[in-house]
Amino acid sequence: MSILKKPDLNDPELRAKLAKGMGHNYYGEPAWPNDLLYIFPVVILGSIACCGGLAVLDPALIGEPADPFSTPLEILPEWYFFPVFQILRVIPNKLLGVVLMAAVPAGLIAVPFIENVNKFQNPFRRPVASAVFLFGTFVAIWLGIGATFPIDKSLTLGLF
Repeated sequence: MSILKKPDLNDPELRAKLAKGMGHNYYGEPAWPNDLLYIFPVVILGSIACCGGLAVLDPALIGEPADPFSTPLEILPEWYFFPVFQILRVIPNKLLGVVLMAAVPAGLIAVPFIENVNKFQNPFRRPVASAVFLFGTFVAIWLGIGATFPIDKSLTLGLF
């Protein structure tokens, strides 16, 4: 970026503004060291101090306090872990369940490389990748909903 207007440092009005610390917009104040070295760290450390102070002085309670002597009947993970939890619950061989759990991110990583020779980004022009994505989404939603059911109805969702 070039400077469009060079300041006239002999101008008494500009000299008065510069003496007061104003007028840097006329000639473009450099970011280094003024902003990057002095202003940014103050703002960042001030933000961290405010967040830390609020966390110490007024901590937000998340739900009810835990009672280590009262275990719920059925422990469920967070909703985004429901599909892999369902895989572990349904597959009788736990090693196979762990391998299938590891296959989930491997499958997600592999989706962009399916039909990679196709230069189009339009999903209608990449039918195999789109079909794999839709099938994976359907299976994940099915397993996620099934994780909330008892084990005997979890695969059929109580429909069959």
